Formats: sequence, structure tokens, C-alpha cells
Amino acid sequence: MALRLIALFKLLKGLLLVVVGLAALRLLHADVSPLVISWADRLNIDPQNRYIGGALSRLLSADTRALVTISAGSFMYAALLLTEAAGLWLRRRWAEYFTIIVTSSFIPLEIYEVYKRFTVTRLAIIALNIAIVGYLARWVRG
Repeated sequence: MALRLIALFKLLKGLLLVVVGLAALRLLHADVSPLVISWADRLNIDPQNRYIGGALSRLLSADTRALVTISAGSFMYAALLLTEAAGLWLRRRWAEYFTIIVTSSFIPLEIYEVYKRFTVTRLAIIALNIAIVGYLARWVRG
């Protein structure tokens, strides 16, 4: 049961990254300002919110190179996550090892991000990833 929950978690993250990659591609040849304002209106987001405002200002200032980089990075990471999700869902042993390696490799980066700017969300993500690695390591050994 836990493997299926981890697989669903990885699937959700992978699909979210596919959406981010597609959104970045859509912004490539578009006038970004009206599009972002339209998204904010549709999602009923207050652009004056500290977090949303910061994200919107970064998005509005993104150039073509940044959007291509964001899109490519999102698709590559999504491919990793979706591979993990499929393998775990099908209960493949290689997927358990693969997930341990990939998830562990991002933990130092996540710790650095928390050190750079602490948020409860970032801390929760690290805790969840450490729990996933710990569970899979015990599962693989047992």
C-alpha cells in the first residue's frame, strides 16, 4: 500500500512538472504580461500577495532563454518522476532502487534551499523525501 502512495505522490509531482513545462513553452512566443494577468484573474489570485507578486514579477521578467531552460528542466525532472511512479506502481525492484537514488540525490539541494530561505513547506518536503528514502531502504533490505 505504501509503495502505491509513493507512486501516486511521484505521479502527481511529475504531472505538475509537465504542466509547468508546457506553460513555459506557451509563454515563449506570447506577450507574457496580459497572459499572466489573465491567469491570475482566472485563478482569483491577488497579485498584491507577497508570494504571488514575487512569482509574477519573476515570470514577467523571464526571457526566452529562461523559459526554455525552465521548460527543459521541468520535462527532464518530470520524466524521472514519472519513471519512478510507473515502476513503483508496477512493484518493480529497480524502481525502488531508482527512487532511493534519485530522491536521496535531491535532499542536499533541498537542505541548502531551506538554509538559504526557511519555509515550513520546504521543511515538510525534505521530511517527506527522507521518510520515502527511509521506508524504501528498509523495504528493499527486508
